[in-house]
Amino acid sequence: MIDAADLTARLIRCPSVTPEEGGALVLLGDMLHQAGFETHRIDRGGTPNLFARWGAKGRPALGFNGHTDVVPPGDLGSWTHPPFSGHVEDGLIWGRGATDMKSGVAAFTAAAIDFVTETPPDGAVILTITGDEEGPSTHGTSAIIDWMEENGERMQACIVGEPSNPDAMGEMMKIGRRGSATYRIRATGLQGHAAYPHRARNPLHTLTRYLNDLIAAPLDSGSDHFEPSGLQIVSVDCGNPASNVIPERASAVVNIRFNDLHTAASLAEELTRRAAVLGDETGVVLNIDADVSGEAFVTEPGPFVDLVRDVVEQQTGRRPILSTSGGTSDARFIKDLCSVVEFGLVGHFMHQVDERVPQAQVRQLKMIYQRILERFFA
Repeated sequence: MIDAADLTARLIRCPSVTPEEGGALVLLGDMLHQAGFETHRIDRGGTPNLFARWGAKGRPALGFNGHTDVVPPGDLGSWTHPPFSGHVEDGLIWGRGATDMKSGVAAFTAAAIDFVTETPPDGAVILTITGDEEGPSTHGTSAIIDWMEENGERMQACIVGEPSNPDAMGEMMKIGRRGSATYRIRATGLQGHAAYPHRARNPLHTLTRYLNDLIAAPLDSGSDHFEPSGLQIVSVDCGNPASNVIPERASAVVNIRFNDLHTAASLAEELTRRAAVLGDETGVVLNIDADVSGEAFVTEPGPFVDLVRDVVEQQTGRRPILSTSGGTSDARFIKDLCSVVEFGLVGHFMHQVDERVPQAQVRQLKMIYQRILERFFA
C-alpha cells in the first residue's frame, strides 16, 4: 500500500517551479514503471511531460490528468517552513504544491498502483502529468494529447485532480469551465495640441466610449450550467507624459470569461463590429487582437458524472454540487478526447505562502480515486 501523504511530501521536495521539472516526473515515472506501467516522457518545447499506461493499448481506459509544476514561492522568509521541505507536523504537509496539486497527483498515483496491483482490471489506467500547467500551457497537456493521437492512445473518461472543493471535501466537482479570452484594443487617432482639439482626433475619447459601451449591459444572463459571462477591463494606457498633447495612440486590454452561449470567435466578431461602427463615427481606427486561453465546455450529467458523484458522496457524506465556476484548467484540453470531470482537494491554501494540506485529506482523496477506479471497471 502506497501512502499518498508520504508521496505528496516527497513530490514537494522536488523544486519544480514552472518550467523546471525538479525531479518530480522522474520520481513518478520510476514508481509507475516499477508497478508495471508503460511510461513515456513527452518533452516538447523544453517542457517536461509524462504519459503512463497500465494495461493494453486499445482497452477501455480511465485517465487522470494533473501537473507537478508549481508557482514560485515568493519571499522565502515569509514561510513558516521552507517551501520545498515537505515538512510534516501536526498532521499537516507544508510546502509549495501541497494543495495545487502535487497532493492530487500523489493521491491518484497511489490509488492507481494499489488498484492494478491488488485487483488488475480488464482495461487500462492512464496518467497524463504535465510540467506546464502553471506556465503558458503551450507544450504541456496539449503536447501529451498530440502524442496520444499520433500513437493511437485513447481513454474513455478522465479525472482532472485540481482542487475543486471550496471549504470541505465533497462539496463540489467541476463538470465544465468557462472560456477565457483576452482582447487587446488599439485605438489610432490624430495627435494634436490639447488647446486645439478640433485639429486632432483623440483616441482616448473613442476608446473610453467604446469600453463604456462594453460594460453598459451584461453579455448574457447565464445558461443551464453556467453563470453569466463576465467582462473586465484590465488595462488602459496611452504612454503620454505630456498634459498638453492629445496622443495619437491608446490601448486597452479586456478579459472575458464566457459561458457556452459564446465562443471566443463570436465575441471577437461582436467586439470588432462595435469598433467599426464607432470608428466610422469618430474617425479613430480601432483594431482588436484576441488571445484565447480556452473555450467554454461542459460534460453533460450522465453515467460518468453520476459515478464520480456517487463515490464522492459515499466517501464524504456530501453530494457534490456540479459546478463550472473558476478559471481555466487543463480539462479544456482533455474535453476534446473524452468525458472529463474535476475533483480534488479543498483549495484554501493554493498559491499562498505557507501552502499546506492535511495528511488525512490526501489519504481520503486516494480512497475516493481508488473507489472510482473500482466502479469504472466493475
